[in-house]
Amino acid sequence: MKIGIIGAGHIGGTLVRRLRALGHDVTVANSRGPASLASLAAETGATVATVRDAARGKDLVVVSIPERAIPELPDALFDSNRTIVVDTGNYYPRQRDGRIDGIEAGMAESEWVQQQLGHPVIKAFNTIYAQHLMDRGLPAGDPNRVAIPVAGDSPEAKAKVIELVDQLGFDGVDAGSLSESWRQQPGTPIYGADLGADAARRALAAAPRERSADFRAGERTGAGESGRRSTRPDASPGGP
Repeated sequence: MKIGIIGAGHIGGTLVRRLRALGHDVTVANSRGPASLASLAAETGATVATVRDAARGKDLVVVSIPERAIPELPDALFDSNRTIVVDTGNYYPRQRDGRIDGIEAGMAESEWVQQQLGHPVIKAFNTIYAQHLMDRGLPAGDPNRVAIPVAGDSPEAKAKVIELVDQLGFDGVDAGSLSESWRQQPGTPIYGADLGADAARRALAAAPRERSADFRAGERTGAGESGRRSTRPDASPGGP
């Protein structure tokens, strides 16, 4: 597949390494520009590009940057309605992102991301630690295989992402629609838990709808979603 990855932090960088090792054609970009990715390109053989070029002409694009940086991405970023966009992000209002009103009002994180991007997204890779994504992949059928939940509104796109998850050595679990992706947000039973497929399904079903206090904003402080920040933050991990 032709894959673009926007963000070269823990999750994004790990996916560059793993997907290149599987033979995929990977282009990677971050907020600091192609020159900052020279060592990753030399290590993996990935192509480095601008953010816009990393998103163009791709079968699948992974967006792995902080929630607060999503509104800073270029407008009309994707050049084809057929491009599958995977959001790995998590909302950390107290630790990193500041308040985002739509999410605080109850919108699932990736629904908000989809709204900002103006393109359908699939939620995946946000519940697993980067090091585990790097080294805990196992062959299909291994009883110790870790599950990765995949949520979204297109059955075809979800199937493609689940196939990719399988190639990486994990069991992709259909986690329902994008509006249900709150079941895999921070603070839920599946978050960071490294569960098998059956246990992952039970954890998704048992997730409480209310966001835990650790992952809600306090008083109205921070940039929120009402305006663009003057300084765009660097790309950083999407998962825990």
